[in-house]
Amino acid sequence: MADPFDAALDLLRRLPPSSTQQNLNGIISLRPDLEEDLLSSVDVALTSKRCTQTGRDYLCCDYNRDGNSYRSPWSNNFEPPIDPEDAADLIPGGRVRRMEETLNQGVDVYRELYYEGGISSAYLWALDEGFAGVVLFKKSVSEGGTRGRGGWDSIHVLEVNESATKRSAHYKLTSTVILDLGMQSAAVDSLELAGNLTRQTQQDLPLSGLREAEVEQGHVVNIGRMVEDMETRMRNLLQEVYFGKAKDVVGDLRSIQPLSEVEGERAAHKEAISKMNRG
Repeated sequence: MADPFDAALDLLRRLPPSSTQQNLNGIISLRPDLEEDLLSSVDVALTSKRCTQTGRDYLCCDYNRDGNSYRSPWSNNFEPPIDPEDAADLIPGGRVRRMEETLNQGVDVYRELYYEGGISSAYLWALDEGFAGVVLFKKSVSEGGTRGRGGWDSIHVLEVNESATKRSAHYKLTSTVILDLGMQSAAVDSLELAGNLTRQTQQDLPLSGLREAEVEQGHVVNIGRMVEDMETRMRNLLQEVYFGKAKDVVGDLRSIQPLSEVEGERAAHKEAISKMNRG
């Protein structure tokens, strides 16, 4: 008999990506014992909440969650509040919190430049050696006229190991983009294009400065640069490879021009190539 967890993952892979959250909730309702493993393994579109202390929106994921509570990066508190003993272990302080605050300021500026809206959040936590974190972006659009919609969610999980001298660090980044596009109109009825893409990269990068504040700033700069480079690569990959391939497939299935015209153009093209070769 197949392992229930593996069977659940296999089932989710075969269902429409746009319905992952709904299907995930259905599986969890049937097998509550799989909840923690599934939530930490399945990529779903991000949700957001509003920080009651600062009035700013923040993104929710498994990395800032404890039960039904989520930690706001702006106030550094869980909402609703959790047990103080648990909070002491889950709420970052010291240098990790300082870097988290600076990183949130940086990704907020990046979000305005590249997304022109949406929501961003960054969370960091300490490890035995170094620290880890996640940088999140979410942008949703809806066009009322054509009833089109679109959603972009990017999740960048990172792990950082500092050298003994703190003059350099090893960064491991795993990035996932969840894209959901669709439209509905009288002309096309309904159309949906959805899926996710995951890529990894690792780099050893220098840290300048001797003071702790300079080292912290160096980490934030390195993380920001890696996230920006990865998002650019994945954005280009989606457009050039995946959308380009989809366009080719549609073109093979149904030509825009009458087939007689297409065949005529192909024949003329072959004749021109043949004459050039003879010449």
